[in-house]
Amino acid sequence: MPGLQITTGSPGETEQLGAAIGSLLQPGSFLALRGDLGGGKTCLTRGVVASLAPQSAHLVASPTYAIMNCYPGSTPVYHFDFYRLASEDDIAELGFEEYFYGDGVCVVEWSERLAELLPPDVLTLMFEYAGEERRLITITSSGQNSDKMLKLIADRLQQEENL
Repeated sequence: MPGLQITTGSPGETEQLGAAIGSLLQPGSFLALRGDLGGGKTCLTRGVVASLAPQSAHLVASPTYAIMNCYPGSTPVYHFDFYRLASEDDIAELGFEEYFYGDGVCVVEWSERLAELLPPDVLTLMFEYAGEERRLITITSSGQNSDKMLKLIADRLQQEENL
């Protein structure tokens, strides 16, 4: 399936998109988030957490200085921010790879820093500015599970559009 493009008009809409995506994710799902500072990555993550670990949604903030935040729930969410790390070697040294194939969902901001450590089956979300509060979010997949997820997301968004 080719990529899916979605435009959101506010941080709230970006968060709602995250909640829709989060409601479809399974343990072991990996979201690779890319885009400039202030692009909406943490807003989307807050929505994902609201779906999977609702009791923790109010805690979601960019983990730039902590590098990782864990939000416990029926499916835990591991939220990484690799902005401050220079390379995949830094990430490997910290041992974060053990979370990438576990029982939770990984949401990784600045995922391009992973390079060769990026799992082979991921949903990649690219955030681009499309106006002051508007964001163009392009979602692509790179494996069998993420291909299925992308189709489910497209179907869900189509259903919501038709309501």
